[in-house]
Amino acid sequence: MYVIVEINGQQFKAEEGKKLFVHHIQNAETNQTVEFEKVLLVDNNGNVTVGAPTVEGAKVVCEVVSPLVKGDKVLVFHKKRRKGYRKLNGHRQQFTELTIKQVIA
Repeated sequence: MYVIVEINGQQFKAEEGKKLFVHHIQNAETNQTVEFEKVLLVDNNGNVTVGAPTVEGAKVVCEVVSPLVKGDKVLVFHKKRRKGYRKLNGHRQQFTELTIKQVIA
C-alpha cells in the first residue's frame, strides 16, 4: 500500500517505513510526530482511489528524524565570453528528514 501525499508544495510517494527528505519544516524537533492530510492518491494492492482534490479521511503520520539536513552543494557558474566576467556561487538546500510511521487510508 502506498499513497501520494503533498508536503510543502511537493508530491511524494509514501509507504510505511520509508524515509523522506522534504523541504525544511519550520518549528520541527527531533522525535516529533507530524501528520499530513493532503493525500492525493491511495493505492491499496491495486485498488486505486484518486482524490478530488484530496482523499477524505486519509493521512500520513511521520516522525522527524533530523529537523535540519543540508543537501549537496550546487555550484552556479556565470560567464560572459570575451568580457572577463565570471561569477561562481554555491548553494546548499536545507531539508528535514522524516520516517513514515503509519499510512491511514
